[in-house]
Amino acid sequence: MSHRRIPKRKAVLAGAGAVGIAAAAILLPHANASQSGSDTQSQAGQAPRKMSAASAAELVSQLGKKLGEAYGGAYYDAEKQQLVVNVVGDSNNVAVEVNKAGAVARSVENSAGELKSAASTLAAKATIPGTAWAVDPKTNQILVTADRTVSGGRWDRLEAAVKSLGDGVARIQKSTGEFKPFLEGGDAIFGGGARCSLGFNVTTQDGSPGFLTAGHCGVAAEKWSEDANGQPIGTVQEATFPGNGDFALVKYDDPATQAASSVDLGNGQTVAITQAAEAAVGQQVFRMGSTTGLKDGSVTGLNATVNYPEGTVSGLIQTDVCAEPGDSGGSLFTRDGSAIGLTSGGSGDCTAGGETFFQPVTTALAAVGAQIGDGGGAGNGAGGGQDDGQVGGADQNGGGAADDGAGQKG
Repeated sequence: MSHRRIPKRKAVLAGAGAVGIAAAAILLPHANASQSGSDTQSQAGQAPRKMSAASAAELVSQLGKKLGEAYGGAYYDAEKQQLVVNVVGDSNNVAVEVNKAGAVARSVENSAGELKSAASTLAAKATIPGTAWAVDPKTNQILVTADRTVSGGRWDRLEAAVKSLGDGVARIQKSTGEFKPFLEGGDAIFGGGARCSLGFNVTTQDGSPGFLTAGHCGVAAEKWSEDANGQPIGTVQEATFPGNGDFALVKYDDPATQAASSVDLGNGQTVAITQAAEAAVGQQVFRMGSTTGLKDGSVTGLNATVNYPEGTVSGLIQTDVCAEPGDSGGSLFTRDGSAIGLTSGGSGDCTAGGETFFQPVTTALAAVGAQIGDGGGAGNGAGGGQDDGQVGGADQNGGGAADDGAGQKG
């Protein structure tokens, strides 16, 4: 695989194809499914309005503060393109407030505060390697996942912790895989014997170019190159893992590097990244990584906690998008060009599926003081574009070659 490089002007930021991964073609839908049938009239006398996932995330941030203890979480109904807001209790005023905002009010038992408190209890009683939990607003519960390593006394301890929360607060599901960061040693390495993927190009606090990747990649190696055993092109400035996130900032060694704000999809196709945005449960997302290429799926949970063998990481996005070793640090984004997350880890693979966790980009940007691209898409949260752009199908061969400074390391 060849890379086009223009010294001091343009960095080539794509990874080598993964050995042994067959070529695959993915045709991604051009839009969310249209809403069928008539809308249910709200208590305010108006139908819920259609909105993008980005707009839904922004509305959630507003409504959550207004509703107080009556707020029970929210999720995005991608098929109907509506925001569903969980409301605790039978206050008609609260439901009217939700409906006036254009969302759908749904009565539930557990408030967001109660679920947050339950998650804190799990952290105190069940911080067990191989476990993870996140709030599932669709069921209004905490979904606790245990991988295949959790058995015997550790399983009993987890069950007891979940039971102590009370009926209907949390549930446990088993994963056939093993929770681990998606880091891989061996072929196509880029630093310290590790192979990862580039997330998003950024402008650092001092105005120089850099990029975000996974924190566990950043702590594995200080110098990163674009070819196996090649000359370094970037140096890690900050890295967080484990703890409150899994992200790293790498600054390009050549300050004249022109790093495009886009994601390479392979076959010469790219998606321009214009902003950073918060994730919304139910939102369709796309992931690009150097091992498995382009994959899509949905956000299933927010503020997830994962207990990796290396330690606990909190504040992550949970999805059903598959990933494999070497995809670590790769970009999670939307069809409208919003940067959502950086691949952290999970279980399973792209044959059997599994759970995958991502570092929110907005949190990473705020922590390192960087901005998406040239700063025009600062990490300020929800954005507001429509999720109806084009993400073209791409023949994937384990990670496409980028010639525009847009692809993935690794």
